[in-house]
Amino acid sequence: MKTTFPLSVLALAIAAFPLAAQTAKQAAPPAAQKTATSTPATAAAKKQAPTQACAKLPELSPKVPALPDGLPCAKPLYTITLSPTAKLSDVSPMEDPNLRDALGIQLPSTFSLSYIDTKVGSGARVAPRKWYTIQYTGYLVDGTKFDSSYDHPDHAPLSFLQGPGPQGQRQVVPGMDTGLDGMRVGGKRRIFIPWQLAYGPNQYKNIPPKSWLIFDVDLVSQSDKDPTPKPPAPPAASAPKPPTPAAPTTPLAPAASPAPAATAPKPPTPPAPATAPQPAAPAQPAAPKP
Repeated sequence: MKTTFPLSVLALAIAAFPLAAQTAKQAAPPAAQKTATSTPATAAAKKQAPTQACAKLPELSPKVPALPDGLPCAKPLYTITLSPTAKLSDVSPMEDPNLRDALGIQLPSTFSLSYIDTKVGSGARVAPRKWYTIQYTGYLVDGTKFDSSYDHPDHAPLSFLQGPGPQGQRQVVPGMDTGLDGMRVGGKRRIFIPWQLAYGPNQYKNIPPKSWLIFDVDLVSQSDKDPTPKPPAPPAASAPKPPTPAAPTTPLAPAASPAPAATAPKPPTPPAPATAPQPAAPAQPAAPKP
């Protein structure tokens, strides 16, 4: 059976074909444009690392000064995980369940040094093994201010050498020593230091054992040498000079003897008192005549 189409239908199909081709041609540029915009920079952007998670911090007292609004959350500068190698095995059921504590075996622990940059500095980025000069204020989690450079005489800042010193010891707690990494001079940062990177499990002055420390730090400068002014050295004691001999002098003429003073007249000697007359001896009675 032979099928025939009316000329009108065939003419309509022929007229529709260029329109369909033009529509397909117009739809092609978006696909081509999409391919053109897929540059290496775009591909690199898609492979960026995911946003860093916020750090887990202890609950802070409202007495700790609040930071300005709009700042990001605290991010870990680095995280340390301690995994003890000692393992308990074949433990008899008769043993105390607190055997691990009785033996002093530490459980695995994880802690992070975290920070919030409150102001990004415009100076040079800090370098290791430099002298850092900072203004700071330190708080405990309960809001107690335990130290501040602004309370020092003349608000004198603190300068310390980053890293271990000649004796292998750091001049500040490890969390402060490493907590300025990435800062620029002129910047400000709040550092959250866990007790493991502060004063540890022991009491230190007015800081209780296992205390977190919160520092607000202002990075003033960095230098290759200790910028702390040295007190002037006392003058060296000089050897005593020998006494200078006295120059000879012209002997003075002896002073003239004063003239003898006139002898004052002696007062007249008072006459000797008259001798009282002696009483006459009584007359002897005449002897009686026989």
